[in-house]
Amino acid sequence: MSGGRESTSFAALRGQLQEAAATFAGGPDALEGILLGLVDDVDRAVREPLEIFPVCHHSPASATAMARRLREKQPKVVYLELCEDMAPLLAELRNCRLPVAVQAFAGDVDGFPREWAPLSVVAPITEASAEYQAIAYALDTPGVELVLVDRSSDHVFQWDGRHEEVAPDEGETAEGAQEDPRVPEAGLHGEAVGVEIGDLRPRFAELEEHLLRHGKVRHWSEWWHQYVEVPLGDSSGDAAFDHDTYRQVMFLVGSLFRRLAPGDGARVRVDEDRERYMWTRMREHLDATGTDPADCLYVCGAFHAASRVEEFGVGGRTGTFTIAPRTATSWRYGLIPSSHAAIEAQFGLAAGSVSIASAEWAKSLKRTRVKPYRLAGQAGAKKPTAKKAVTKKAAAAAPAAPVAAPAGADRLSGFLRRPPVLDSLDEAELLGWSVDIVRAARRSGYLASTADAVAVFETSILLAGMRDRAKPTPYDFQDAAVTCIEKDVVPGRRDVRRLVEIMMGGDRIGQVGYEALPPLARDVHDRLEPLGLRLQQRGVRRALLDMASRPELRACSDVLWMLRRLLPHGAARPIMGERRLGERSIQESWDLALGTHQRALIELGYEGVSIEQVLEQRLRRDAYGPGATTATVLAAVEDATLHLGSRRLADELGTHALKVLAAERGVDGAPEVLRRVRALLAYYRTSEPVLPSWIESFVKSGYAHYCTLLPTAFRDEDATVGQVAAMLGFLFSMEGLALSLGCDRTQLELAVGQSHPEDPSKAALLWAAQVRLGTLSRAELRSRCDGLLADPLVVPAYPRYLSGFVHALEPVPGLADVVVEAVSNAFGRLPDAVLLPWLPLLITTLRSNAAELAPLLIREAGRIFPGRLAALDAWVPPWRTPPVAPGVRRADLGGHAPRGAALLPLHPAACDAVAELLGCAPTWADPVEPAGASGVALLAAHPAACDAVAGLLGCDGGWATDSGGPSGRGGSVLTVRHPESAQAWEAVLARG
Repeated sequence: MSGGRESTSFAALRGQLQEAAATFAGGPDALEGILLGLVDDVDRAVREPLEIFPVCHHSPASATAMARRLREKQPKVVYLELCEDMAPLLAELRNCRLPVAVQAFAGDVDGFPREWAPLSVVAPITEASAEYQAIAYALDTPGVELVLVDRSSDHVFQWDGRHEEVAPDEGETAEGAQEDPRVPEAGLHGEAVGVEIGDLRPRFAELEEHLLRHGKVRHWSEWWHQYVEVPLGDSSGDAAFDHDTYRQVMFLVGSLFRRLAPGDGARVRVDEDRERYMWTRMREHLDATGTDPADCLYVCGAFHAASRVEEFGVGGRTGTFTIAPRTATSWRYGLIPSSHAAIEAQFGLAAGSVSIASAEWAKSLKRTRVKPYRLAGQAGAKKPTAKKAVTKKAAAAAPAAPVAAPAGADRLSGFLRRPPVLDSLDEAELLGWSVDIVRAARRSGYLASTADAVAVFETSILLAGMRDRAKPTPYDFQDAAVTCIEKDVVPGRRDVRRLVEIMMGGDRIGQVGYEALPPLARDVHDRLEPLGLRLQQRGVRRALLDMASRPELRACSDVLWMLRRLLPHGAARPIMGERRLGERSIQESWDLALGTHQRALIELGYEGVSIEQVLEQRLRRDAYGPGATTATVLAAVEDATLHLGSRRLADELGTHALKVLAAERGVDGAPEVLRRVRALLAYYRTSEPVLPSWIESFVKSGYAHYCTLLPTAFRDEDATVGQVAAMLGFLFSMEGLALSLGCDRTQLELAVGQSHPEDPSKAALLWAAQVRLGTLSRAELRSRCDGLLADPLVVPAYPRYLSGFVHALEPVPGLADVVVEAVSNAFGRLPDAVLLPWLPLLITTLRSNAAELAPLLIREAGRIFPGRLAALDAWVPPWRTPPVAPGVRRADLGGHAPRGAALLPLHPAACDAVAELLGCAPTWADPVEPAGASGVALLAAHPAACDAVAGLLGCDGGWATDSGGPSGRGGSVLTVRHPESAQAWEAVLARG
C-alpha cells in the first residue's frame, strides 16, 4: 500500500483523520491505521487506469449514477461482476418482464457430493439496479462489448461448499432462512444460491448493532436508505455532486466494511479469490483484444472495489493466481421469474425494502431527469412518443457539467464536511400516503376512518422528529400506520405493514416470455393451446375438457396428467375426472396455475426436451436410486404404464423390481406392494392376452420371499399387524397363480406352522391364517374367542385381538361373520363396568389400525343383523342356532320338505322348459321315491363317467348286478367294491 501513501490527492483528508485519531484515541494506535487505510483504499481505487464503478445491489442512487456515467463516458467494453457462464442468456432479458433471475442449474453432479444435487445459482435483476443499466447499454449500443468476469457457477460450489456455514449477509446466501411464510412469492427462487452485485453490509455484528442503535432505525435496510441512499440520491441533482464524488463515497463505504470485517479466514479467502479471478479475466481480455483501459468500465460491488490483493489493477501482479478448471458437472441455463419478496428473502433484506427502492428509483428519475437505459422490446415497457423522446433527450443534456477537476482529486473531504440537506416536508405526498393506507386498510377489513388518516399523518411527522429527520421516510410512515391502524388485531390475511409495502409499489413479480422459455416449456404451452387459456399469466385458470365431443383434447389430458406428476401441488390440479390403470375419463375439469409455477416448469426444461423424456428419467431415477424399495419400483411401473404407455419401460422396471424384492429383508412396504401388484395384475389380465413374464416371476419370487419372512415378521416387534396381514394377503390372493407357476403350498403351511407370535393382534391374525389353511376349524376359532372373553385377565387385551381379526379380513375376507360374532359376543357378555372403560380403546384401536377394512365389517354386520328395530327382539343370531346333526334331513326336523324340493313340484314349468331345451323327456319321479334314488339311477343310466373315473384311479370298472339289491343301487355296490375311489372323491371334496 506504499503506492497509495505517496499520492498527494488526499493529503488534506489524511491530516484531518490523523488529528481526529490523536484527539479521540490519545495518540497513534490502531484507529489511526484504520482511518488512514480507508483513505489509501480510496486513493488506490481512484488512480486505477481502468475506471471502477462501485455499486450496491438494487440501489436507486447507484442506478441513477450508472445511467448518467454511461451517457457521459460511452465505454466500449463493460466488465460486469456476474458469473461468466451466464453471459449468453442476458440477451433473453428483453423477452421478459422484470424482475427475473438468471439461473444456472445442474441436476446431475460430477465432481461434487451427490447429496448436494440439484445445484442451482440465481442472479436476480431488477429495473432499479445498476447492473441492468449496464446490460441494457451494452446490448443495445453498437460496438459495445459486455464481458462477465466473476467466477463461474461451478466455482461458486467449488469454493463455498455446502458443508461450510454461509451467513445470510454474505454475497451468496441460501434462500429460506428469512422467507416470510405469509408471502408465497418469497419462494420463487427455490433453494438456489443467490449471487448479486455489490453486497454492502457490515460483517462485524457489533458494528451493525452500533449503527442501528445510533441511527435510530430497526434494520440494516432502513439504515442504508437513510444514511447512504438518501444523501447520494439527493445530491445527485446538485451541480457540485459529480461522478468522482459518488465513486469516492462508495469506495469509502466499501473500504470501511471491508476493514472492519471479522477475521473469518474462509470468507476472506473467497472474497480475495473472487477479486483475483475478476482482475485476471479482465487482463486476459485486454491483452487478447488490445483495448485501451481508458475505454473500459468495470462495474462491481463497492466491497470488492476497494481491494488490497496484489493482482488488483491493470498493472497488478500476474502469474500468482491460477484459475482451477471446472468440474465435469453439466450446467444448464435459463431465466426464472423473480419478485421483490424473493430477493428480500434470499439476501436477508427487510420486507418491502426492494419495493421502496423501486419507488425511489422512479422518483429519482423524475427529479434528476436522467434518461435510463432499457432493452429494446422489453416486456412491460411504455413506448415514448417522439415528442417525449426529444424532450427527455434535451433534458438529459440540459444540466451543465461541473467544472472539470484533475483526475483523482479529493472530492470526499467536501462531501463529508457538507451539512446534511434538510428536505422540507412534502405535505401533499405524506397526505396522499395517509389517505391511501386508510383506503387499503378498509378494503382489508380494518375499521379505519378519516381520523386514522390524520393520526397517521401527524404520527409520521412525530416519529421523524424523534429520529432527527426533517422528512418522514417510508419506514417512519410504515411504523406510524401500524401504530394508528393495526393496534392489536389483524382482521384479514394482510397486516398493515404488508399493506404499506403494497402501496409503496407492491411486490412486483416478473415473468419469463415465451421466446425466452426452454424448449420443453414452449412445447407444453403449444400442446395445451387447444384449451384456449392464457396459461402464461399468473393465477388459476379453469380448464374444461369434454373429450367425447372434442377428441383432440385427449392429448391435452395426457399432458396435464404428466404435469400433475412432475410439477408441485397446485400447478395442475384435477377437479373432476381420474386416471387409473384401465380407466379413462371422458370429461375432466382442471385448475391450472402454470404461470404461478413458471419456475418449476422452466426447471423441467433443464432435464430434457419433452415432458415424456423428463418423466422417464424421473421414473428411472426413482427406481434405481439408492433408497428405492419394491413399492417404489412398482409405483414407477404403474406410472410408466399409466402416463407413458411404454411396455418396454414397464418391463424393464418390473424386472428391476425382482432384484429389489430379493434384496429386502424387511416387510415395511408389504401393504403398498400388495396394493400395486393387485392393480397391475387386474390391468394385465383385462388388457393383454397373456401376463408379462416379469409379473409372473414377481408373483413366484414374492410367494417364496414372503413365506421365508413370515415367521420372523410374526415375532418382530417392529413389524406391524397391518404389514403382516399384507404379507398373508399377498400369499393367499396370489396362491392360485403361484401354484400354477410351480410354487409349493407346503412352504406356506410350514411358514405358518413355525410362526409363534406374542402380540395379541398377531396371534388373532395367525388363527385366521390357520382357518384359511384348514388346520383350524371355525368351531375351534369360536371356542378360542369365547375363552378369551371368559378369562378376566385377557379381557383388557381383547380389543387387540379384534384388531388382528379385522386385519385378517385382508387375507381371509371370508371371516367377516366370525369377526362380527366376536364383537357382538363382547358387547353381549361383558358387564357395563368392564365394557365402558374398554370401549374407547376398542374404537381407537380399530380406527388407527384397521380403518380401511371397517367397511367390509360393517357390510357383513348389515347382512346378519335385522334391518328393523322391531325384529331385533325376536331375532336369534346365526351363531346361536343349534347345529344340524350329520345324516339328519331338514324335513325330519320340522316335518317340512327342503325348500328346493318343495319349490320344483309346485312350479314344474321351469324344469319342463329346461328339459325340452336339452332334448329330454319331461317325466317327473315318484314323490314317494327315497331321497337320492334318482342320483343312483343316473349313475346306472350313464356308466361311462364312473368307468372313466375308475380307470383314472386304476380300479376295475365292473358293475354289480341287480341281484345285489334293488334296481338302481349299482352305484352303492360300486362304492363298496372300490372304497379307494370313494376315499379319493372325499379327499377332493374336502380340499375344494
